[in-house]
Amino acid sequence: MAKVPLPLRGLRPRLVVAFLLVAVASALSTGAVAFREARTGVLQQSQDSVIRQFRTSVDAAGVRVPTVPSDAHAQKVLQKAVQQVLRANQSQGWRVLATYGSVRAYAPSADFDKLSPELRRSVDTKRAAVFQRVNDDGHPYLVVGMPVTYNSGEGKESRLSGMVMYLVVPQNTEQAYVEAMVNAIKQATLVALGLAVVLALLAASGVLRPVRALRRATRRMAEGHLDVRLAVNGSDELADLSRSFNHTAAALELSVAELRRLEAQARRFVADVSHELRTPLAAMSAVTDVLDANALHLNRDTGEAVRLVSEGTSRLSVLVNDLMEISRFDAGAAELSLDEIDLAEFVQHTLAARGWQTHVETRLPRPGVLRTRVDPRRLDVVMANLVGNALRHGAPPVRLTMGVREERADVAWAVIEVTDNGPGIAEEAMPHIFERFYKASTTRTRSESSGLGLAITAENVHLHGGRISAANLPGGGAAFTVELPLQRDITAADHDSTSGAR
Repeated sequence: MAKVPLPLRGLRPRLVVAFLLVAVASALSTGAVAFREARTGVLQQSQDSVIRQFRTSVDAAGVRVPTVPSDAHAQKVLQKAVQQVLRANQSQGWRVLATYGSVRAYAPSADFDKLSPELRRSVDTKRAAVFQRVNDDGHPYLVVGMPVTYNSGEGKESRLSGMVMYLVVPQNTEQAYVEAMVNAIKQATLVALGLAVVLALLAASGVLRPVRALRRATRRMAEGHLDVRLAVNGSDELADLSRSFNHTAAALELSVAELRRLEAQARRFVADVSHELRTPLAAMSAVTDVLDANALHLNRDTGEAVRLVSEGTSRLSVLVNDLMEISRFDAGAAELSLDEIDLAEFVQHTLAARGWQTHVETRLPRPGVLRTRVDPRRLDVVMANLVGNALRHGAPPVRLTMGVREERADVAWAVIEVTDNGPGIAEEAMPHIFERFYKASTTRTRSESSGLGLAITAENVHLHGGRISAANLPGGGAAFTVELPLQRDITAADHDSTSGAR
């Protein structure tokens, strides 16, 4: 399928082209019909006038051919008839030829090559005048052949005398009329095209004015200005479109306002519930700590009950803390407390604080090589969530690597990657992996995970102006990549030095 050229993809060019095509088609068809009728009229009038005048001249000559004339006598009669016809039409530029059998008489010259065999045969078989238009070297001529008849008596049908008169008349005047008509039609067509362009531009402006207004209103709506409305003028299709847009915008504004109200209400509810739960949870945690300390002195059933209560309280505490953190992000209250740190040393400290040194293989830059400004608490949450997920849901070896990727001379990123050797992430779960409360496996619905860890991780990374992504490794396992913008120039150093698995 042929593509529409780029200049014709706009509505204005297409409207102008459509008007021009209609105007051209109308002008050409009207001009063709007018030219045909006018040309036919001019030539018909000229032809009828010439034939009538020729017949009158021949009748006035009173040509009489003897019953059995000699060639010499027939020659005189024919020459006399030719001269009489020419004297009666001296200013017409006529050339006349008279024939009787093999005898011929002509004037003013013998140039009668324009008499076609078809015309001669037609004259021999008819009693009426026969005409033909010919063109010789660009000059038009009218050729007329007229058989001469006589009456043998009153009331009797006229009979052919055997004598035929031929006439060749130049049609230069008629040709000039036709050319003048062609020029007039051309000028009229150009005027029609000019008017069509003006009308097309006016019509396009009238059509495009509400379309442009609709486009501006749509863009403003896309920017969040749901109160935008269009002015409705008239009762045509574009006015109906504007009214439909206004109704749609009003309904959308109401729906979005209601959704925002419900969303704000839900956020307040989560924040209020989380806040209210923290006080009883603190008391429950204190009690479970005391019970855990005395669990060895309790009987078996009581000790198992204490363990279950302690685990449930711990999970509930994690969930409440995660909900509180999410509510801060939703409220826009999350802030960074930036500090310049050594990323390699910080990651090692995060692993050591949780006792993961022996479970994670690390490949980090040397101390002092990779330093930037981050929020240590939030970066600790990011690393703990990613490594913890790899240890819980993946398979050894779990690896953590860190390096630098330079986009330009003044733009560089610290790249932290956590990989494992587990089954990886299901393809259908990949687009939702950072969504809240999403769990890739239904078997984990009752696990200690709240479903908010990766969502909080992504929010913390984005708060730093960074990027986070997840992918499956070709050989199996999942890979989570965090990119953090570096706040200072990175010198050329050995970023790939290995600290080794510990």
